[in-house]
Amino acid sequence: MRDKEKMTEEIRIGIVVSEFNYDITMMMLERAREHAEFLGARVVKVIKVPGVFDMGLAIKKLLQSMNIDGVVALGAVIEGETEHDEIVIQHASRKIADLALEYDKPVGLGITGPGMSRLQAEERIERAKMAVESVIKMHKALEDGTP
Repeated sequence: MRDKEKMTEEIRIGIVVSEFNYDITMMMLERAREHAEFLGARVVKVIKVPGVFDMGLAIKKLLQSMNIDGVVALGAVIEGETEHDEIVIQHASRKIADLALEYDKPVGLGITGPGMSRLQAEERIERAKMAVESVIKMHKALEDGTP
């Protein structure tokens, strides 16, 4: 009976979303919420941070929670006049991967960029759904013992 209960257990997700490029990232948040519900997962907590570079601490806090099974990171890193966008995404994605390994919980990388224009960022809003799917699939794989 316990195995059956575990199979139907709702997956609890936290979302960290960047406020930078707000118009794009809030649409990503909306898509992520809708898709999580569609897939039978529950978004328990959303934390808004100033930018993608600031996500590490918020993701860590969510991963420490026993009420969170995985985290989705959402952001849009648009190309500027310098290579700042590349530095931001490289450091943020590395830290996010490290946190997933440290806490043994999946983190979906729903951050688009670098090197993209505003139009390309708008075209990639739906990628937020893929990050949600990634967290759910990884959680199930780890629960089944077959990652």
